[in-house]
Amino acid sequence: MANKMKLVGNFNPESKKFILGVLVIGCFLVSATFMVLSQARAIPLPILGLKPSVHVAPRTPKAIDTTTHSQQLGEVSGQDNETEKSKLEMERKIETQEKIIESDDLKAHQDEMDVEHRLIMALDDPTVDSVQKETLSAADKLDSDINMQMRSTRSDESNSHGANLDVTGSKIETRDGSTTCDDPNSGQCEKNGEARPQKNSNPANVDPTKEENKRSSKQFGVGGQNMNKEKKPLCDFSHYRVDQCELHGDIRIHRNPSSVISVESTERSESWQVRPYPRKGDNAALGNVAEVMVKSSKEGPGCGITHNVPAIVFSVGGYTGNLFHDFTDVMLPIFLTANQFNGEVQFVITETKSWWMRKYLPVFQKLSRYEIIDFDIDDRVHCFKHVIVGLRAQIEFSIDPSQDPNGYSMADFGRFMRSVYSLERDTMTRIEEYPHRKPKLLIISRQRSRRITNVNETVQMAEELGYEVVVDDPNVGSDIARFAKIINSCDVVMGVHGAGLTNMVFLPVNATIIQIVPWGGLEGIAMFDFGNGAKAMKLNYVQYSISAEESTLTEIYPRDHPVFRDPISLHQRGWDLVRDTFMSQQNVKLDMNRLRNVLWKALEHMMQ
Repeated sequence: MANKMKLVGNFNPESKKFILGVLVIGCFLVSATFMVLSQARAIPLPILGLKPSVHVAPRTPKAIDTTTHSQQLGEVSGQDNETEKSKLEMERKIETQEKIIESDDLKAHQDEMDVEHRLIMALDDPTVDSVQKETLSAADKLDSDINMQMRSTRSDESNSHGANLDVTGSKIETRDGSTTCDDPNSGQCEKNGEARPQKNSNPANVDPTKEENKRSSKQFGVGGQNMNKEKKPLCDFSHYRVDQCELHGDIRIHRNPSSVISVESTERSESWQVRPYPRKGDNAALGNVAEVMVKSSKEGPGCGITHNVPAIVFSVGGYTGNLFHDFTDVMLPIFLTANQFNGEVQFVITETKSWWMRKYLPVFQKLSRYEIIDFDIDDRVHCFKHVIVGLRAQIEFSIDPSQDPNGYSMADFGRFMRSVYSLERDTMTRIEEYPHRKPKLLIISRQRSRRITNVNETVQMAEELGYEVVVDDPNVGSDIARFAKIINSCDVVMGVHGAGLTNMVFLPVNATIIQIVPWGGLEGIAMFDFGNGAKAMKLNYVQYSISAEESTLTEIYPRDHPVFRDPISLHQRGWDLVRDTFMSQQNVKLDMNRLRNVLWKALEHMMQ
């Protein structure tokens, strides 16, 4: 025992100071570690590419917390300079880290608000197109969802501390809603502790909730209706071939005057005059098509009958009565417009002709399960929720699937027409599979211009090659159902450029169409009217351009006339001259040697 007391008594005073300093530093590190670990942390969102938001307690409570811990350990007077210096350096490091975290958090919040501000400005900017606005709205919604998650996290953290610290670090909002100023020099607080209104507010200082409400008020109207959609014009006049309008909501149709009215609660006032026939710019065609007024209004006539399906308003005036125009101006466009509704659509038609409507009634009945409304004589006010005025149309007698919103093709149209008339053959089989059956050739006969003057000689030559030959004329009054069955039974159809070739829509896939092109530089017109459509329908297309010797124009004009020497010069003088010279005055006398090669080529197609 004495030895132990001796050791204590001999203990060096300098050693006592060293041990005491170590204890102080150790206790300080423990308390500092406890303080840092006790700080609330926001949940990081690395998946969304966001920085974790960290809220640091105010500086004053931290100083109090440090003092408390040092009193519990007991303050030691007379510590050496090295110990005091280490303590001060430790405090400065912690303080520097807190400032860095606060700065990162502020920058992240400012970036977030800058994005919201830019989106609001873009959505308000009339120069931004609808596609850009839709993209911005989608991005804005994602940002809004992220911001709500961040704000929810921050709210939970602040409630756990009893106060909400603004991300700028300059204002503290307590649970009872009052505010105090942490940084009096920030310019955001008055001496009484109330927030100072800012004349030129920074996006980082804008209340996100108010900004969201502002954005919502720009995008949505009463009842949550999309205002961007309402601002879209009722009609689209941008297409080169057709003007089309599409209306949603409370739509009322009445013939006196011919009008389609969108009844709306907004201040928008629109009025459009539309001729619903796909021959835009063709005054001769549109002269037979009445105008339909499409407008928006706060009032409309009372409903006489309400429909639960969409309506399509269009005209069958124009050039209808010509088989080619029946199809390229009506049948094909109405397929593109109405087929998507699977029969659940109502037709409202102007300029109806009873004989013409009977002729194509099977087509209308295939596309719609409902009775046709004659716009010209029906006095009732018809009410719909969705109305399309005008038919969708593309290039002449063909379809580009890339331009069609439903991806329809000319092959789809051919399949549709075969189904309308319940035709037997969808695809032509190779002749080798039916060795006892002769390939069938149909020669389309014309009674006026562009006739084949040696048709009997043509039939004889084709029969020598092994064809079964049929000659027929699909005139205006012919039974289209009967003629469709004849066409569908054939393997090859041949005819001079004209409306009769339109019947190729009834041919089975892989059949052959031979277009005989009259003299006069008409190859481009022939391809545009029928060649492109035939290829798109997956038919084998052969174009036979006659020589000058095969044209009856040799009986009218001398061989040195521009008709033979420079036919393109007539094209440069206008379509009327081309039509009167090369279309109306000309017939053809086919060269049997040249034609034989063409018919052999058609046989080869049937063997492939």
